[in-house]
Amino acid sequence: MKINIIGRKIEVTKKHTEYIEKKLARLDKFFRDEAEARVVIGPIKEKEYIEAAVYAAGMIYRAEAVDTDVFTATDKIIDVIERQIRRNKTKLEKKIRREALDEETLLSGAEYSDGEDDEEFKIVKRKRFQLKPMSAEEAVLQMNLLGHNFFVFKNINTDEMNVVYKRNDGNYALIESV
Repeated sequence: MKINIIGRKIEVTKKHTEYIEKKLARLDKFFRDEAEARVVIGPIKEKEYIEAAVYAAGMIYRAEAVDTDVFTATDKIIDVIERQIRRNKTKLEKKIRREALDEETLLSGAEYSDGEDDEEFKIVKRKRFQLKPMSAEEAVLQMNLLGHNFFVFKNINTDEMNVVYKRNDGNYALIESV
């Protein structure tokens, strides 16, 4: 796994690097060599903040934690990411197995039921709307007027679909398609 550790308002020491790399090595068993991890550490008030994102096989596993020291926070995020990977892996395996069984069912005529998934994603509402060309600043204004956390719009400058959203720190962010 390729690991990139970034320090924000903190110097990343060799001790930090070794500890984070050792803990992230626990996740190597889930991925091939193409996995990449991006870790950001820094202070928040009197505590330490760590955020990690692991990019592998088209999936992003992300966690963040705040604790008294970087090492304890690292332990927390590794546990969170490992749970995300295990949960996702189980769902993918169930889906693959279910799809394979569906084909077998069609061929054999037998019926099979392995019960419900523990967590099904269910779309409960659909909305259709026309994307109006506007700037990112106009989109933020529109989002605030609607009282939403995010807003999808067509960027007037790039003619691409973009999303603006309100971050946890109160600032705004823009997601652009590549």
